[in-house]
Amino acid sequence: MQITVSGLPGSGTTTTSRLLAEYYELELISSGEAFRKIAREKGMSLAEFGAMAEKDPSIDLAIDKNQRAIVRSQDNLILESRLAGHMAKDVPNVLKIWIKAPLPVRVKRIHRREKSISFDEELDKTVRREKSEALRYMSYYKIDIGDLSIYDIVIDSEKWNQYQILDILRVAIDSLLGPE
Repeated sequence: MQITVSGLPGSGTTTTSRLLAEYYELELISSGEAFRKIAREKGMSLAEFGAMAEKDPSIDLAIDKNQRAIVRSQDNLILESRLAGHMAKDVPNVLKIWIKAPLPVRVKRIHRREKSISFDEELDKTVRREKSEALRYMSYYKIDIGDLSIYDIVIDSEKWNQYQILDILRVAIDSLLGPE
């Protein structure tokens, strides 16, 4: 079983991916974590590293190439990243999930998680980050991140908590798996 989980910052993709990976005993590969790790190794904030990635396409291209290779060569995994669904678009039998939530809800979550100074600062940082990423995705791949037509399931994490989302996704996934 291969599943991709994508969504904008603060939507709940990491939490959802971890819960699904634990429930189905699947390996979780997070490209967002890889991006954050590289930023930390370079002693940069996520925003600084994102700005660097805008000027140096090799950063995103290497991470995305790795995603495509993983989803084409490995079974029993959850691939979590903003573009995971797109990276697996042409791979048969991959369930592609998009988690969404309104910007203020996402920023509130990020603000709580990052313990940033103010909501307004986090809002500004998130909007800048999303614009930067959207420009890069369009420039590199002609991907409109707002086009959700490639996803099999789109779920709003404002309406349900992480356990309710897990329950909803379990019903969908189990129905695809069929009787054991």
